Amino acid sequence: MFGVLGWILFGLIVGAIAKLVMPGKDPGGIIVTMALGIAGALVAGFIGRALGWYQPDEAAGFIMATLGAVLLLFVYRRFSARA
Repeated sequence: MFGVLGWILFGLIVGAIAKLVMPGKDPGGIIVTMALGIAGALVAGFIGRALGWYQPDEAAGFIMATLGAVLLLFVYRRFSARA
């Protein structure tokens, strides 16, 4: 149970930092921020493992997770602006 709560807290922090890095108006609220943060950490871990930076059981680092969240926030803004 703590693992899930830890990911939510980590996602909230990473998502908030991503919004600070990319200021502007977002169509989503705190739930979208947390989801983007969590997904960003997962995407960063996947990319890091594909490039050989992380082993299969290692999590992405804080900076890489933040970069992943920024990337997903950018993509989210582009797709939501068209809708």
